[in-house]
Amino acid sequence: MSGWLGPAEWQALALSLKVSFWATVLSLPPGVLVAYALARGRFRGRELLNGLVHLPLILPPVVTGYLLLMTFGRRGPVGGWLEDTFGLVLAFRWTGAVLAASIMAFPLMVRAIRLAIEAVDPKLEQAAATLGASRIQVFATVTLPLIAPGLIAGAVLGFAKAIGEFGATITFVSNIPGQTQTLPSAIYTFLQVPGAEAPALRLVAISVVVALAALAASEVLARRAAKRVAGE
Repeated sequence: MSGWLGPAEWQALALSLKVSFWATVLSLPPGVLVAYALARGRFRGRELLNGLVHLPLILPPVVTGYLLLMTFGRRGPVGGWLEDTFGLVLAFRWTGAVLAASIMAFPLMVRAIRLAIEAVDPKLEQAAATLGASRIQVFATVTLPLIAPGLIAGAVLGFAKAIGEFGATITFVSNIPGQTQTLPSAIYTFLQVPGAEAPALRLVAISVVVALAALAASEVLARRAAKRVAGE
């Protein structure tokens, strides 16, 4: 396969996998918390939280990238504080690509996990609570095992979305080969060069295969989650 892909294509593929991996890992804990709050919580501001979570799905990705640049750029309120306090720079770095991919993948991840939590019979959690288990213990021993397939499905969907993210990423971290050039931005670059259709097509094929594999895995896991909750 090393002869099939050129160095630039390998760089883009490796960076995309690294960015998607960290975006998924870092998004999962807050994704579970937000999904649980939306599925079980009854609090003021719930609808607002739900809207904010799904906002990246509605906004043009370029707008999301611009907002990230204004907020987490070196002159932004959060980006400036991160650099002054921790020496952490996100704009035009691969770490910024992780942030952009996390935000764009977050709604899909939360939605999949929320559906899994809503499918769990609340009476099972109430029964554990009546036996003296704390809320955290109920979640860890009852809810979490039952939603595990849905949680994995959400992670898989988030990973697939992260690996295909383009608009917010290129706006926030640009398209720097070897540093911030992921699969979509590499495809965009190849399409701008006359005669470079072949490498672009190879990367398109890889993206399609990854997306289809993620969708198939998500579907299988969702069915397993439904059967598990139903006790089949």
